[in-house]
Amino acid sequence: MKEFCAENHVRIAQAIALGAGRIELCDNLAAGGTTPSYGVIQAVCKIAHEQGVAVMTMVRPRGGDFCYDVAEKQMMLEDARIAKELGSDGLVFGALTEDNWIDEEFVIQLLKEAGDRESVFHMAFDMIPRKRQFEAMDWLVEQGVIRILTRGGIDGSASDNVTWLKELIAYANGRIEILIGGGITKENAGYLMKELGVTQVHGTRLFW
Repeated sequence: MKEFCAENHVRIAQAIALGAGRIELCDNLAAGGTTPSYGVIQAVCKIAHEQGVAVMTMVRPRGGDFCYDVAEKQMMLEDARIAKELGSDGLVFGALTEDNWIDEEFVIQLLKEAGDRESVFHMAFDMIPRKRQFEAMDWLVEQGVIRILTRGGIDGSASDNVTWLKELIAYANGRIEILIGGGITKENAGYLMKELGVTQVHGTRLFW
């Protein structure tokens, strides 16, 4: 499974033709990805669904950290609701406290809004101290989160964090999907999937 990370509709059809099995849709990749416009969500869902490909929509109101105030949380809940209405198959989000632990109360609210759609905890996970990441994974499993998107560290690419990614994948032990992202390219995707023993990768450069 190669998940193509896109910030608009332009390359969706081409990526699917080249083998993208899933789309993560966001805006403003330069800031790490934020919530796309509603028109873009609707258009991309239409293109992807015609080819039988699922769309995961980013729910993030801004770049920067993952600690959100009351107004931002309300925006995210509303964006999640509308993204579902527009056809999104899943929602991608993450929220942390000031000490880089999961904002449990708010994530539960987001999961409730996600309902029966797939829920993905994004690279905010990498900001959680490694000594607490197994604990964080356990919590996400208990809440029914289907997938964690991670590069295995705050710095560098997935290729730089292979040792820790192996630890995370082993600990997950099939209880939750570990989606590898961060510097994945057409050239290194196959190597990383084999080295890590995973069946899915995420990126913007998987096909060209």
